[in-house]
Amino acid sequence: MNDHKALRRNPLSAALVSALLLTATASAVAQDAASDEEQSAQQSAQQTPAQQAAGSPAQLGAITVTGSRIGRDVFNSVSPVQVVTREETTLAGFDSTTAALQSTAVTAGSSQINNAYGGYVTNGGPGANTLSLRGLGPERTLILLNGRRIAPAGTRGAVGSADLNVLPSAMIDRVEILKDGASSIYGSDAVAGVVNLITRRNVDGVEFEAQHNATDGGGGDSRRYSIAFGSTGDRSHFSGSYEYYTRNDLAYGDRAWASACPTDMYRDIDAGNYWGSGDYIDPLTGKPKCWGLDAGGVTINTLGTATMPGVPGPGTPGTTFNRWRPNSAITEGLVGFEGVSLESRDTFDPAMLNQSLISPVTTHTVFFQGGVDLGAMGDAEFYYEILGNRRESSQTGYRQLSLDYAVDSPLLGGLSDLPAFMNPTETSNGQLVAARAFIGFGNDRSEQTVDFWRATAGVRGALSANWNYDFMLSKSRSDADYTFQSFLTDRIAQSMDVVSDGAGGFRCVDTSNGCVAAPVLSSQTIGGILPQQWKDFVFIPVTGNTLYEEDTFNFNVDGSLFELPHGTAAGAFGIEYRRAKIDDSPNIHSLNGNLYNLTSSAATRGKDSVWEAYGEVELPLLSGVTAAEELTLNASARYTDYQSYGSDTTWKIGGLWTPIRSVSLRASYGTSYRAPALFEQFLGGTSGFLASSNDPCNDYGQRDPNSPRYINCASEGLPGDHQANTSVRVITQGGAETGLEAETSDALTVGLILQPEFPAAFGDLSFAVDYYDIEVENGVARAGASYILSQCYNGPDFANDTGFCRMVSRDPANNSLTVLDGYVNLSTDKVRGLDFTTRYVRDIGRGQFRATAQVTKFLEQASKTFPDDPLVDYNGMLRYPKMSGQLDLMYRIDSWRFRYGLEWVDGMDSYSYYQENYPTLDFDPATSMYKIYTPNYFLSSASVQYTGDKWSVTAGVRNLFDKEPPTISQGVYNTVGNALLYSGYDFFGRSYFVNLNKSF
Repeated sequence: MNDHKALRRNPLSAALVSALLLTATASAVAQDAASDEEQSAQQSAQQTPAQQAAGSPAQLGAITVTGSRIGRDVFNSVSPVQVVTREETTLAGFDSTTAALQSTAVTAGSSQINNAYGGYVTNGGPGANTLSLRGLGPERTLILLNGRRIAPAGTRGAVGSADLNVLPSAMIDRVEILKDGASSIYGSDAVAGVVNLITRRNVDGVEFEAQHNATDGGGGDSRRYSIAFGSTGDRSHFSGSYEYYTRNDLAYGDRAWASACPTDMYRDIDAGNYWGSGDYIDPLTGKPKCWGLDAGGVTINTLGTATMPGVPGPGTPGTTFNRWRPNSAITEGLVGFEGVSLESRDTFDPAMLNQSLISPVTTHTVFFQGGVDLGAMGDAEFYYEILGNRRESSQTGYRQLSLDYAVDSPLLGGLSDLPAFMNPTETSNGQLVAARAFIGFGNDRSEQTVDFWRATAGVRGALSANWNYDFMLSKSRSDADYTFQSFLTDRIAQSMDVVSDGAGGFRCVDTSNGCVAAPVLSSQTIGGILPQQWKDFVFIPVTGNTLYEEDTFNFNVDGSLFELPHGTAAGAFGIEYRRAKIDDSPNIHSLNGNLYNLTSSAATRGKDSVWEAYGEVELPLLSGVTAAEELTLNASARYTDYQSYGSDTTWKIGGLWTPIRSVSLRASYGTSYRAPALFEQFLGGTSGFLASSNDPCNDYGQRDPNSPRYINCASEGLPGDHQANTSVRVITQGGAETGLEAETSDALTVGLILQPEFPAAFGDLSFAVDYYDIEVENGVARAGASYILSQCYNGPDFANDTGFCRMVSRDPANNSLTVLDGYVNLSTDKVRGLDFTTRYVRDIGRGQFRATAQVTKFLEQASKTFPDDPLVDYNGMLRYPKMSGQLDLMYRIDSWRFRYGLEWVDGMDSYSYYQENYPTLDFDPATSMYKIYTPNYFLSSASVQYTGDKWSVTAGVRNLFDKEPPTISQGVYNTVGNALLYSGYDFFGRSYFVNLNKSF
């Protein structure tokens, strides 16, 4: 291929152009593309083992850049690729590749699933860390290791994405991030982009590395120790690593902003513009009401009964109540209890502060790679990679227990004359319920052990002087056990069915399983002081297992096709076969629906396979002529045939044009697809719950008698003042039986790169901007239980049990609702935006200064669930910032490097959205009582590095000014305290890090 004349300048300029051609969005800790050391390392990666051993000079040969399968003689790319190097990660103070990938430098502010989500139901299970580019979700981002897929890993049935915890950080040399659709090159999942992790190839000897990150506020400290080793001979090379990583628990109580009780944070307009002044003041504390359990007022230390007269507690209006708090001073009404309202119920327990803010984890990772020259089959090399990882993670949570006492139960004690409170429940043994004790049970613990390994082997060599081949086989396996603590429904029911033991106590009627009688209803019981023997009987650890396997075969050829007047046309062609299998076996108690007030799951079992054929062609149309220093066209296509849904074709076409040496333009347009993940096809029925307030028939009698909702609710025999007493059960399941199909998407990218030439004294200035537009159609999604209920009860299909009403059932015994919410092809997702990068490099004294600024501006982040729904644009709302940016300043002199980094997340607010969708409520930002905005958020870091002879030390500070996450009103979004749960904010606070590296 011809040299590009646009690069025929000083080495620094050439390196900058190369980097910009690779980069649509540079890292906040931007690559030092101009450094001699990295240029040498890049060249060394292309040398043969014999060249490396002899120390002979190497020429930069044909390499493959992420986003293409065609080797090039320089770093250029039709599609934008961001590069993050190992050195940048170290200088930024990241303690793992996972942390670096989930930073705003890579994600452009889009929210990620990290270790702050341990208490939430997430795909991959607790402890899994995933990566989502462009905010389109981890299932639409493909993760590669040395150009080959990393299979999903994790726990529970919804395993569908690569877990970043398995990455061999000790051996990662650089990361190449393609923020463009690339299914025609890599197949399914490459919708939003591709992340390719490149391992080090030039390890010769032994290298030890240690890093410690310590937080200023305590908790969340992490340590990483690794040893890398390698040897290069005349005909073979070998390298590998072992890495140990551990992070301590960071609890809510470790941070003042997280341990502060979440409050409404309402604004009192009359009192002035002060957020929180309008909160309800808890009469027991004199402070704003704490909603430590839930904004809906879920309670502890409370007794529920039928409505009856009583003595109100402090700050509680009224004379009749159905919720009570123990108070031994009360001698009338319900003796021993004071009446409480929604606002005055107890909602905080100090044990809540023990919950994991950032959950702890320990990983062990081994990685081996190598090759042997065979001296045959076209000077072929046999190569191999083996990756093994064990993740041990855990989370501390908090549990509430609702204990139902049946009418006339001997366990009612002094409250034996209470009337019926509600219909029989699953623990009342068929009897009407007289009382429900809302108990703060305390902390629980979940644990996961995930064993992941991947073995890859192949042969690559030359078919001819101009053609190369690569044959590869790979097998991956994730085998995970997950354990969590749960109440067992049958054991609670068994323990509530008692008779006198003749000694002043009680025994179970059914004494099997070592049954222990439940405690008598009392102030102590309501207050969470429970017999340990009974707790051990009803609250036990349950364990399930998740197995995920994936096999891949690939054969690829690439080389020169034919000569054109301005260069050589090149091509790459290949076939690929993949098959995957998932087998999630929940605990028997989960399978039997025996987990009390907790998600239950059926087994998830299924498999799928695909055959694919692909081709890519690159044509150098013009080079070194007027108005075309370079004009290159690239086109690719892939034919796919899935066992699950059939065949499809994707394609992509792009071009790179350099009209003059200082200006380059590129553009690409293509289609991508995502085959439904195995869990989306085969997920066993998994139950969850919505609050009882979601029952559409609550107080339906206040509606127009001619309205569909009134008519439909009345047809079920419900009273007009119906109030649901039980949560809405939601069952989520896979969509294979309903003909789930693949998602399809279109992606357009247009970029401009400027590098004007200035006098040497000024330095080198470069600028790049890329526009992107990605739209996903036929997206795999769930309609959502609330939407299904609304459409059913407000529509004409109720009487015929058709449409959405087929997914809704009501139990005639207790009027509880169950909604079936499966995966279907429904949604549309669209993102548009601009990526800006500016880089300036100048020699100052004996050293070199470099500044890099990157800004991502989203123009649209929109989605809709159904084809006839309006497209809702979430751009600028909470968790969807319009803009984010990074600034990186570095000065290198002799053996020293000094760095300052600044990360920025734009201010966000959701007022416009709620004004439009909830017009009866006041969401005018000037007058609304709700705080649903966040200001601009800035995070600074600084570090220094010294490099000696075969050793280096790096030290620094992250979150230099100890910036806390911004706060919002609780109850509108998921929060930690009053801070928005969002990965773009730092929950650790100021932290210090030191990294030591020594080679032998």
